[in-house]
Amino acid sequence: MKTKIFTKINLLLALVAIITFVSCNDDAWLERQPKNRINDEQLWDDPGLILSLLSNYYDRVPGDVFNTQADCQIDDAMWSGHNDANWLNDFQFGDDYGRYWDYGFIRDINLAIENLEQYSTLSELEINQYNAELRFIRALVYFNMVKRMGGVPIVTQQLIYDGSGDVSSLQVPRATEEEVYDFIYNEIQDIKDNFLETEDSKTRGNKYIALALQSRAMLYAGSLAKYNNSMSSPITLPGGEVGISASRANEYYQKSLDASKEIIESGKYSLDDDFYDVFMDKSSPEVIFAKDYSRDAEKLNYFTYDNVVRSLRTDIEGSSMVSPSLGLVESFDYLNGNEGTLADKDASGNYKVYSSIDGIFANKDKRLYATVVYPGSQFRSQNVDIQAGIAVWNGSDYDLSTGGLGSTQDDGDKLTGLDGPQNDAQFVSNTGFYLRKFVSEDPDAGIRPTLGENWWTWFRLGEIYLNAAEAAFELGDANAVSYINKVRQVHGGFSANSLSSLSNDIIRKERRVELAFEDQRYFDMKRWRIADQVWDGDQANPNAMVEGLYPYRISSNDGNNGKYIFVRTAPIRFRQARFFRMGNYYSSIDQGVLNNNPKLVKNPFH
Repeated sequence: MKTKIFTKINLLLALVAIITFVSCNDDAWLERQPKNRINDEQLWDDPGLILSLLSNYYDRVPGDVFNTQADCQIDDAMWSGHNDANWLNDFQFGDDYGRYWDYGFIRDINLAIENLEQYSTLSELEINQYNAELRFIRALVYFNMVKRMGGVPIVTQQLIYDGSGDVSSLQVPRATEEEVYDFIYNEIQDIKDNFLETEDSKTRGNKYIALALQSRAMLYAGSLAKYNNSMSSPITLPGGEVGISASRANEYYQKSLDASKEIIESGKYSLDDDFYDVFMDKSSPEVIFAKDYSRDAEKLNYFTYDNVVRSLRTDIEGSSMVSPSLGLVESFDYLNGNEGTLADKDASGNYKVYSSIDGIFANKDKRLYATVVYPGSQFRSQNVDIQAGIAVWNGSDYDLSTGGLGSTQDDGDKLTGLDGPQNDAQFVSNTGFYLRKFVSEDPDAGIRPTLGENWWTWFRLGEIYLNAAEAAFELGDANAVSYINKVRQVHGGFSANSLSSLSNDIIRKERRVELAFEDQRYFDMKRWRIADQVWDGDQANPNAMVEGLYPYRISSNDGNNGKYIFVRTAPIRFRQARFFRMGNYYSSIDQGVLNNNPKLVKNPFH
């Protein structure tokens, strides 16, 4: 033991002697830049390193990207995944639902903007390009905060503590809600013509991506200015942190319409006549801005793994988490202009008999077929096997029988399909529908470790047309209907002039079907101030519930043997009506944030 201690002491003394010698004879040796660290001058003069930083920031842009659980929290779907997460079917919007307050990210961006200006010796064009991208990302972050929180502190430079003990200079109060929207708009005007390097990019900011943000953000602001003030008791705070003056509604709508028209009239983008390919084909002419995924870059998504049709899964650990609702399916109208309600019964209340299992869905809006897998569909060029059971005529009605997945009758005929549906089961549809949108037909997308490399679309031309239609409608512009008709014609298969006029109900239905599962509906319902009316927590309100539609093959000698009936079914796993309270229009601010900054005020109802 003594020998070991002596050896360690000698080594320590030798090391001290070496350091002392070096410090006395060559101070520069200890001041050399470590080879594994990059200083600011090196970073901001190297476009490759700047792009790496930007890539990290683009990846941090917030949103429910390929979020299977979030897709099951409104009225478009229910959760059919593992039972441990069945709270999603008993879901209540909490005060903190949707909360986003990320000033760590804002600090990082502000620091990058300042360092770019201070240290970079790149050309003016290059500096302007990177500055524009950083400010675009910052504007996008502020939009994601304001649409959830209302007015938030606008911080555009580093907040540095001076060590005096007084932290008041670091405590920034909330800006008004309209000031944040004005900040976003002004930033876009300042930067939109500086994107010279990324003119054709779909994954880095450019002029038209910035305009797409303007199109969406200003539409939100206009809606809040109009519809919040149309409430019997508008939601406001005395300092304007929540609430926008009604007098500014048309101004914001016009700014949205101007941006939408500039994108549409640029000719850079066009609606894709294959709606499914918009989300799968990275050469789609419709996509404006996307978050990319790639196996080469080892950046993949689990969405197909989580949601592929049960019988087509290539990994046995689970699938089929999202079960689209009958309410969503019925939002897709018929091509002849009739409402999309499915005819499961005739005028007398008797089951309507169909000769084919997909007959009830015939002549529907084409977007249904690209969004939902329904009975009689194909996926990956294979027939899906959706059949709940058999129906036997008893002389006055049909008796229904079901079995396990893939079960058969005594005579060998199918009883229940491999893809269900089944009530109160996991990893199989509980509604009779599966999700197709964003679910890849690539078999490798459903296997670990390969997974999916299809991208997430942040902005696309279909939305821009709908934004234009809504803003124009609110402004009384006669061209409003033509924007929606264009989308319905190309994506839906409707005739060129299928609509002769518009209403709020038409606009809102079009957004529901066109933008389903794109992280839009929740925020649309909030800005229109109708979320509390639609998701009212009433079990008797079909709009707050999720319902299914189960197909049964007729197995009897009543003249309809081998045909099908469809039964509306209340899934057992869906236990609680969606309940959106007035306090959910603005998310609560975390108590820790409030404690650290007494200048902040709470949101209404919290």
